[in-house]
Amino acid sequence: MTEETTPILVGCGDVTDMTTPIEKGRSPFDLIAEAGRIALDDTGAAAGIAGVIDTVAMLRLFSDTSFRFATKLGTSANPPKSVADRLGLKPARYLYTWNGGNMPQYLINKFAEQIVKGELRAAMVVGGEALRTQHAVERAGLPVSWTEDPGGKWEEIGDARRGWSDHEDRHNMRAAITMYPLFENAIRGARGSSIPDHMRSMGRLFARFAEVAAANPLASRRDGFSAERLATVDESNRWIGFPYPRLMNSNAFIDQSSALVITSVGEARKLGIPESKWVYLHGCADGHDHWYVSERIDFHSSPAIRKGSRLALGMAGKTLDQIDFFDLYSCFPSAVEIGCQELGLSEEDPRNLTLTGGLPYFGGPGNNYVTHSIAAAVRKARANPGKFGLVTANGNYVTKHSFGVYSTAPVQGKWQREAPSKLQSELDALPKAPFTEMPSGDATIETYTIMHGRNGPDFGVVIGRETTSGKRFIANPPADPAVLADLQARDSLKRPGEVSNVDGHNTFVPA
Repeated sequence: MTEETTPILVGCGDVTDMTTPIEKGRSPFDLIAEAGRIALDDTGAAAGIAGVIDTVAMLRLFSDTSFRFATKLGTSANPPKSVADRLGLKPARYLYTWNGGNMPQYLINKFAEQIVKGELRAAMVVGGEALRTQHAVERAGLPVSWTEDPGGKWEEIGDARRGWSDHEDRHNMRAAITMYPLFENAIRGARGSSIPDHMRSMGRLFARFAEVAAANPLASRRDGFSAERLATVDESNRWIGFPYPRLMNSNAFIDQSSALVITSVGEARKLGIPESKWVYLHGCADGHDHWYVSERIDFHSSPAIRKGSRLALGMAGKTLDQIDFFDLYSCFPSAVEIGCQELGLSEEDPRNLTLTGGLPYFGGPGNNYVTHSIAAAVRKARANPGKFGLVTANGNYVTKHSFGVYSTAPVQGKWQREAPSKLQSELDALPKAPFTEMPSGDATIETYTIMHGRNGPDFGVVIGRETTSGKRFIANPPADPAVLADLQARDSLKRPGEVSNVDGHNTFVPA
């Protein structure tokens, strides 16, 4: 029998708005509240569930996450309360997350535990971005203000640590558009592929995502790009960070929001929420790989995905073969390739790897994409009673990971998960690569990327190994367009050169 305290998702809502005129200056709080109304209505008992929601948690806005997305339009002094007030909610707790694409699934996992323990009756998870409007308003210089102070206090939840080290920062290793290309070239090296062959492979992989987006009315890019189009670099698909052209990057400049409602079986029965709305969280897990990218033993694997996914599937009593649908985190091809590898899933699996179309084609609304993933999984589960789906979530740079296994099939017996600290202690005990901040002498390239502006190569990042010691280092090649172009034109993995350190900055000169 299913116990009264068993956690269930009972409502979901999504908004993708590519048409509202920017002159209206629609704020992210208005956009997110619209998704919240849809989620409340989706429960079939909007008034009842609204009265028992005691926690509203909002995913951190990109404008509060990175200087690259900072806004001149102002913001709310209490973002989750700004949304709750628009919805007429009176929760006891307002939560605002730290950054990370893992956080939507992390919140669902956390709230499920609290519901079972009787610490929470119902919660709403909300998030979104209005970067399309924000950037257009700022460029046009329109008199728009998003400043508001609804009062009250909010709590922060998640991991407050910055995702990159000071040494990584010193060498321009901080932005996702720089980090993920480093993984991609390492994956190519591990596979023994040439640059042209690997470009075609990435194109085939993401063409499958683009095909799903083409059929999804909520997707922001519905062109259905072919593999050849994605892998062809031209003026409209220019290089961002080699080996990724623009159409292989997450698409953050959209107006997109979503919301979820979670409660218990007992509460849903009291409120009269139809059982056809109930979706159970059968399995879950959370864990992170070694925090800084430069610490990891290699750049083409993720022990946290491998171990965490198996823990979530084991909790659900399912094998990978028994999962009927997936949404794998997909900010860049490398995230999907590593995810498939660690799950043991073919990149050509006929079950498909996405429900939405992925972050480059569905849309990548900052830290909030996985709220859309889970909403899509809820709808898919309801439409296919008894089938099971797996959602994976990724924060920072293949760093923080969360997993959820969903189905309308009831959980039997008491819902209980293993303490996340057990998995994390196993991950923390794994070896790290030997590293030096002050390398010198002969060296070879372990992985690399060349970052581009609109007019060509801007800078490069090299992760290499000292020939004598085998220690890893980070360096930048000389900022000479000819050197950068040559590094990209040739397969520079394992390429020899010389590394030196001057005043804490490392330079690698390729042979």
